[in-house]
Amino acid sequence: MKIDVTEKWLPVYEALASDVRIRVIQLLAKKEMNIKELAEAVGLSSAIMTMHVKKLEKAGIIRATMVSSRGGAKKVCSLVTDYIEIAFPSKEEATPRDYHLTEVSVGHYTDFDIEPTCGLATTEKVIGIFDEPRYFLDPERVNAKILWLAQGFVEYKVPNFLMKGEEPVELEVSMEISSEAPFANDNWPSDISFILNGVKVGTWTSPGDFGGGSRGKYTPDWWWNEINQYGLLKVLKINRQGTFIDGRQLSDITIGQVDIKRKQWSFRIAVLEDAENVGGLTLFGSGFGNYNQDLLFKLYYEKAER
Repeated sequence: MKIDVTEKWLPVYEALASDVRIRVIQLLAKKEMNIKELAEAVGLSSAIMTMHVKKLEKAGIIRATMVSSRGGAKKVCSLVTDYIEIAFPSKEEATPRDYHLTEVSVGHYTDFDIEPTCGLATTEKVIGIFDEPRYFLDPERVNAKILWLAQGFVEYKVPNFLMKGEEPVELEVSMEISSEAPFANDNWPSDISFILNGVKVGTWTSPGDFGGGSRGKYTPDWWWNEINQYGLLKVLKINRQGTFIDGRQLSDITIGQVDIKRKQWSFRIAVLEDAENVGGLTLFGSGFGNYNQDLLFKLYYEKAER
């Protein structure tokens, strides 16, 4: 997880500001544990431990999932973050950078080629039926705020508002995304590739398809508990040094190699047939998941010297 020094990440700093919660992280690094087990391990009541677990959940450090057990259900906790990197503002970042921002709705794809399992939905209802690719052509698909597929791609056309005298230095694309498993499975790796203007800029492996008891913060009430609930917020950056996701380099492809000045870009998100982990993908837009946003494109630029 890569965070910065802004109010957005206060839940993370608050979650770490407790010796109890630090101990919980240490325990979960060894194995999954339920609330009662954690409470006994640190000498607290289950009620107090539940409060600590909620803070760690809110921060995205752990995940708590309800599982069936003899006599009812119990909440099992697991660690989902293996590192936290804090990016402090540099002198250059102290001065706001100029950028053009474009938000593209999840349902506004312009091309696709997909294999079931698949489906899409608005915040009010499913479009068509599950596992029928033809409904990706339904006129109502432009209102979709979640879509999923087992293999293939969706592609978006994105307008480029770069003006004369502006020199592009970095494209940032943020999205909430996960794998696609039948129902949901937190351990379901999938190699998801990103292709900009026909150039494959990199591949990121999603660890799973999240759900099964822990609902997305913005996921509609009518949505089923057993299927896709939320994803991970991933930030893809293409600049003069290469292509990165959450600060980790994916490739040496630079912004100068993707025809960034064209008037519109094509951005494809794909699970390729020859991938090592063909585990599908799910895209969450506003009104679903944990982040309440669609696909965001930020093109940072510098004013060209005259």
